[in-house]
Amino acid sequence: MRRLPPVATASIFACCAWLAGCGGTSDAPAASPGAGGDDLAIAADVGERLARFARVEIGADLASVPEADRAALVDILAAAREFDTLFRLQVSAANPELAGRLAAARGPRAEPARELFRLMQGPWDRIDGDAPFVGGEPKPPGAGFYPVDLTKSEFDSWLAAHPGDREAFVGERTVIVRDGDGLRAVPYRERYAEPLGRAATRLRAAAARTTNESLARFLAMRADAFLSDDYYESDMAWMDLDAPVEVTIGPYETYEDGLYGYKAAYEAFVTVALPAESAALARYKERLPWLERNLPIADEHKNLKRGTESPIRVVDVLFTAGDANRGVKTIAYNLPNDERVREAKGSKKVLLRNVIRAKFDRILVPIAERTLTAEDAARVSFDAFFDEVLHHELSHGLGPGTIVKDGRPSEVRLELEEHYSTLEEGKADVMGIHNILALVEQGEMPADLRRTLDPTYVAGLFRAARFGVHEAHGQGVVAQFNYLLEKGALAIDDAGRYATVAEKFPGAIRDLLHDMLMLQATGDYAGTVAFLDRYGHPTAPLLAAIERLGDVPVDLDADYSQAAELMR
Repeated sequence: MRRLPPVATASIFACCAWLAGCGGTSDAPAASPGAGGDDLAIAADVGERLARFARVEIGADLASVPEADRAALVDILAAAREFDTLFRLQVSAANPELAGRLAAARGPRAEPARELFRLMQGPWDRIDGDAPFVGGEPKPPGAGFYPVDLTKSEFDSWLAAHPGDREAFVGERTVIVRDGDGLRAVPYRERYAEPLGRAATRLRAAAARTTNESLARFLAMRADAFLSDDYYESDMAWMDLDAPVEVTIGPYETYEDGLYGYKAAYEAFVTVALPAESAALARYKERLPWLERNLPIADEHKNLKRGTESPIRVVDVLFTAGDANRGVKTIAYNLPNDERVREAKGSKKVLLRNVIRAKFDRILVPIAERTLTAEDAARVSFDAFFDEVLHHELSHGLGPGTIVKDGRPSEVRLELEEHYSTLEEGKADVMGIHNILALVEQGEMPADLRRTLDPTYVAGLFRAARFGVHEAHGQGVVAQFNYLLEKGALAIDDAGRYATVAEKFPGAIRDLLHDMLMLQATGDYAGTVAFLDRYGHPTAPLLAAIERLGDVPVDLDADYSQAAELMR
């Protein structure tokens, strides 16, 4: 997943559902008395914050799902629901206590605060610089994965003095805690034993109900993984999953860890497969080796040995939870992130059709009408948006992954640390456009797509920019604007509206992709910082264009009534 996408990350297409802040810093929340004399501070504008999200019913047609799989769905949904509990603990160990206080709160701000807490999976506004809307505590950069007062300097010094702790400390599935005067890594299976145990029990029950062999195998293996923290075999089984119900459940994305980007967050997607739509896109996975060879970097930096099985699934969402259901909603994802699985089998790309459609209609079209010239706005299309989402996800499986840094084997994510997700999401945005242009030129995608591609991409940039342009992750989106403007591929008219320059666009995209890929290929942390510092600051015209979007929903608030009915 490579998902935005805190992030989701500065992805245009929010494959990771990017959740970085807008950079505004709100005043401290005004006090709103709770029950029993509990003075719980709730922001005065909490209702306006909630109103930025359009409530949309999200569900799926179950007519094609066999009866046994429908029965299994009940247990799968129950297991997925545990992942809201798990993720909220990862966001902050104080979340359960705060949720209890909020549930007892009274007054006009209490109900919108509860709804926003549900939407944000905690008390911090993920599209406003993580400003608190309940209580006044700032969000720790390391969320609940590290002691709230831990600094990078202390962490690095500990590892320098205790090199034997490195593997556990930088591992994706450990929480760092204080142990007397020292630090200790606690495995997820111990830290979150109770909710993981309940989720494992429900997955095993679902595995016993379904008659689909691949689904039963994955669910049973994933249940075991919850209790062992070893996800390799179940990730391999997930790659082979071929069932009417497509389930993604586990610890995956590392965006919530703003300190290092090491720790994986729990999330769940429960979806219904659309096999005809998936089959129509299957041909693209066969082109992945060619697309890798076509990247604008030297062959020595290309990942020519990575697996290319890479199934593509189009699905309708029934329910999401945890990291998949906080703030900005994911529209597609690319998993697993384990480089061992990617090199053996590639990665699976999952496109959430009903969510993509809702975002296009409710958000992208109005954005285009307010930020682009009339000519460009008229050329924005759903087909181009869907193709860009697909190729963004395909692009996460291309380019540098495992690299050699200073003579030692490493991974891009480890070298770029907290800037990894920013650059990776930006890379996938740009590579997706580069690859579509290449396939159009090869005659493998419709020639008419060339007319709609550029303006749809820029409208998507504005959609992502609304999630934050001043914070670290937002720099990835802003960098694309500024780089393309510098290259003459974008222009701004006297009314402040943006227009694409067709003859310069492909070359600028190629140059930008080259620069991003080389930062990854060389594991250049300092170079990435310099790149984002040069291109990642919003200009006055960009901020003015974003200001014109005040009446457009920022994102969706998913109504999962169908899933709730199934769980009754």
